[in-house]
Amino acid sequence: MVDYWNGMPAGSIDGVWVKSSASAPTGQCVEVAVAGNGEVAVRNSRDAQGPALLFTPGEWSALLAGAKGGEFDHMITA
Repeated sequence: MVDYWNGMPAGSIDGVWVKSSASAPTGQCVEVAVAGNGEVAVRNSRDAQGPALLFTPGEWSALLAGAKGGEFDHMITA
């Protein structure tokens, strides 16, 4: 059984990584996967073996709800 933690190498996560279709063609994007423990892992696509952040399903749902509701729109600079 794999132990999962924030900052673990993303390449060690056994999920299928998915990139948004809205990602820039120059690779400026993040990718997400469901880890073996059910948490959602996030990695920088430019550093696929680098550290991953892990979120519980509840945390991920809250983040998505905030993003869909426009709570983070003020952070977009481009």
